[in-house]
This record gives sequence, structure tokens and C-alpha cells, in this order.
Amino acid sequence: MTVPSGIDSTVPNAARMYDYYLGGKDNYAADRAAAEAVLAVAPEMREAARSGRALIKRVVEHLVRDRGIRQFLDLGSGLPAAENVHEIARAIDPSVRVVYVDYDAVVCAHGQALLAEPDRAIILRRDVREPETILGAPELRGLLDLDQPVAVLMMFLLHLIPDADKPHNMVAAYRDALAPGSFLAISHAANDARPDYMARITAIYRGANAPFTPRPRAQIEAFFGDFELEQPGLVNVWPYEQPPPGMDPDLSRTGYGAVGRKP
Repeated sequence: MTVPSGIDSTVPNAARMYDYYLGGKDNYAADRAAAEAVLAVAPEMREAARSGRALIKRVVEHLVRDRGIRQFLDLGSGLPAAENVHEIARAIDPSVRVVYVDYDAVVCAHGQALLAEPDRAIILRRDVREPETILGAPELRGLLDLDQPVAVLMMFLLHLIPDADKPHNMVAAYRDALAPGSFLAISHAANDARPDYMARITAIYRGANAPFTPRPRAQIEAFFGDFELEQPGLVNVWPYEQPPPGMDPDLSRTGYGAVGRKP
């Protein structure tokens, strides 16, 4: 893949590593090497990434079909995949509007190439840690009506934001800006069940552009504040009735997710 101007391809990138787990080709040698180091510790990561994409699809379909949501703000959207939020949502209702946000230049370049209808979906190159800047952006305001319900997606995002950046305060700023009836969807890596395993993955990500910060279940639930959790509440994001052959059953408790509604 050609390296765009201003991109340091020698530093592993979390979005491009995720693309590699999914079998994508939008990654560089440094991304593949770091991802392979993670796979040496966690060979199930490829299946986890695929399950993560399936989870996003279920969440978006639920919000559009069952909760009537027609506006989405997808934070830390990452590289385009086989089924993106606007494609999933519009298969149910073509009027759905989506704003993607990512600070990675490669992600945004690919996103802009994919989005042929700027009146329905756009991607902003912004840092999700600056909610006021994002929520006040004219491009966002031109597409989303924040006086009406919006679904904010933070799928597999927050564990890439370290505690030093005060992620709970950041999420609270997004929650506070939403109209009643809005939704917040979060999926997040957890370190309750296998702290040793998570510590090894965390060490690998120290060399990447974003650190890996899994959190205990209680801290993940706290991101929802006073939002009312949809049933079944905060649950494992790897919904295996039987773990795949060779997978440690404890690994099903290394990620949690939920959807919350603003009263």
C-alpha cells in the first residue's frame, strides 16, 4: 500500500492492526508485525475482530429498526470494512444520516473515497478526545440535529484512550450534549478475568500510536452515567454459548458491551 504524505508507516497503528486482524490490506509492515505479536499471545484475536464487526451490525440494526434512530455519530470509526454503519442502517431506512469521526489520515482518506453521498454521510478528521470541537463542527451540525435523538457509537474505542486523558469526563461531555431519547453504545476490552493475558497485549500496544487500556467491568459500566441500559445490560461482547475449540473460556469475559438510552 502506498504511504500517503505525512504518514509514518514505521509506527504500528491500532486501526490498521485491526484491519489486519480482519484480513484487510490497508496496513503496513509495522502494523502487520505488531498484529502478529498480538496474535502470538491471542490467536483468537482474528475471531474477536470478526465478532466485533458483527456486534456493530446488531447494535445498528437494533437502534434503527427497534428504536427509531435515524442519526448516528460513530466515534473512532476506523478503516472501512465489509459493512459500515451507514450501509447497515440504510438497508433498513435510506434516510439515516451518519457522521464518522477519526483522527487517522489513512482512515479519513479511505472513508472519503467510500462516501458518495455527503448529504447523508461524512467523515471528519478530528480527535474524539475533544468533544466540544466535534459537536460544534459546522460539518456535523449541517448533517445531524442534536436537538433530536442521536446514537453515539464508541465501539472498541475507549480502551485505546488512556486514563491520563480522562475518558470518563470525555464520554460525559458527549452524553450531556445529547437530546433525551438518544443512545450510547460502547464495547470495551476488560481485564477482570485475565489480567496477565491483557497485560501482555498492553505491552505490545505501547509501541503503537494508541495505547491499549483494558478496564474492569465497573469502570466500563460507569461510562454510561445515568443512561438506562437496554436489556440484557452490560454483557460479554463475545457471545459464545460454547467457546471455539482451544479458546480459554475466561476469554469470553475479556470484553463487555452495552447500549444505554438517555432518559
